[in-house]
Amino acid sequence: MRETLAGTGVLIRLGLRRDRWLLPAWIAGFAVTTYSTAAAGAELYPDVGSRVEAATALNATASLVALFGRVYDPTSLGALSLIKYTAFMAAILAVLMVFITIRHTRSDEESGRLELLGGGRLGRDAPLAAALAISFGASLVLGLVTAVTLAAGGLPAAGSLAFGLGWAATGMAFSAVAGVTAQLTASARAATGLSLGVVAVTYALRAVGDLAEPGPSALSWLSPIGWNQQIRAFAGDRWWVLALPLALCAALVPVALALRARRDLGSGLREERPGPARGSLNGVWDLAVRLQLRLLAAWAVAFVAFGVVIGSLAGNVTDLLSSPNAQDLIRMLGGTQAMTDAFIAAEISIMGLLAAAYGLSAASRLRDEETDGHVEALLGTATTRPRWATSHFAFALAGVAVLMLLSGLSVGAGAAMVLSDGNQLGRITVASAAQIPAAWVMASVVLAVFGWAPRLTGTVWGLLLVFVALGEFGVLWNAPEWVMELSPFRHSPLLPLDSDAVWPLLGLTVTAAALAALGYTGWRRRDLAP
Repeated sequence: MRETLAGTGVLIRLGLRRDRWLLPAWIAGFAVTTYSTAAAGAELYPDVGSRVEAATALNATASLVALFGRVYDPTSLGALSLIKYTAFMAAILAVLMVFITIRHTRSDEESGRLELLGGGRLGRDAPLAAALAISFGASLVLGLVTAVTLAAGGLPAAGSLAFGLGWAATGMAFSAVAGVTAQLTASARAATGLSLGVVAVTYALRAVGDLAEPGPSALSWLSPIGWNQQIRAFAGDRWWVLALPLALCAALVPVALALRARRDLGSGLREERPGPARGSLNGVWDLAVRLQLRLLAAWAVAFVAFGVVIGSLAGNVTDLLSSPNAQDLIRMLGGTQAMTDAFIAAEISIMGLLAAAYGLSAASRLRDEETDGHVEALLGTATTRPRWATSHFAFALAGVAVLMLLSGLSVGAGAAMVLSDGNQLGRITVASAAQIPAAWVMASVVLAVFGWAPRLTGTVWGLLLVFVALGEFGVLWNAPEWVMELSPFRHSPLLPLDSDAVWPLLGLTVTAAALAALGYTGWRRRDLAP
């Protein structure tokens, strides 16, 4: 066993050096989010009556329970303020730990990095052990930092620690899941897809289980995300539930090590299906579609499902604010229609951010293809540089448009049914389409960075996170108006749209075109970069 783990310490140091910007940025992002929420909760729900009112309305709305879970103590400020983060942010944390674990195992095998390092004294199990050590450590640090920030935001220390440790244990559990899937396939994309599928299934199990009355049902107890909810931080602090994700880690880590012993470096336990004897691709356009279509299809299914849920909530918006003062405020602002529009506009803007994340991912395929050496082979044919780059960039732009149109149709259909108003379908679809140019700007930023500084392509993700943070917390942070205006999402018009929306949309489209032109110029001038 000692020989198989030789070099683990060296790989841990190497991995931490590679992630020296990624991990601190994510940990800081989670900490700032939770602190801002804890600090703002006392202002939103100043007394027990307001908390009970909001928690009762949330627990009575099936769609919200499916999305976020139940508030198990309506009088608890922490339980109510952090309801969105107990399940939803735990799923985001799970995705992060999946990417980190796959990055330091299967991705390094696929790139040949581990084969090169294996020329020294490197044990068979060292890469997996190092990846799990990094992801476990990152989960624990993130959890403890979160606990400190929640306590600093005014919430009880015990509940803050329970919440932070719940996040830590959830991250560790899904790191172990990724450790197993990394042994099953021969590609990082397939391993990541399997792991994300597990995250999606466990989130769905929790959603269905939480809908049971009085809840939760046995399905919630089959989900690590459901376990995180059943810790019930700030609502009883059931510490013993932490043993469940830790037990899952203890079970899966030996499985991952045993599977690693049964395969060769660079191979997977699941056999790769051979391709057809004769190829059917006609140029780089067909190749781009082949490489990107499955991912777009998965995003499209998620957008439609999420859109239907959001649309079905439109009829319950006014129930969430049932106090006389809130109703008077709604009437002053334009009645229930104004409140419904504000809710749908907020949710569509979130879907616009998610579509931008897809566009960023799809456009980043340009850099992936270059580093994998595929571009060099393609450019050796009659394919020109602009034509190849356009194949992936155009697919990213088209994918963003498809996702937002699907989201508009699904949200509009759901709202039209619950409100018995057929006009909702058209107006919500148009409002959703209005989010497309801002997402195009982010995809064009990727092309611009790829054209001039290809090694910095991944940093565009950080820029997207900055824009998201400005949109969520810029007002709380008293950020200058000119800083807020830097975000393209700030200029996307929301419901209800009027003729004034044309100029911001035109400006965003021109900005995207200018950034794309800048990227094409750099791509024509520079050499291929490893």
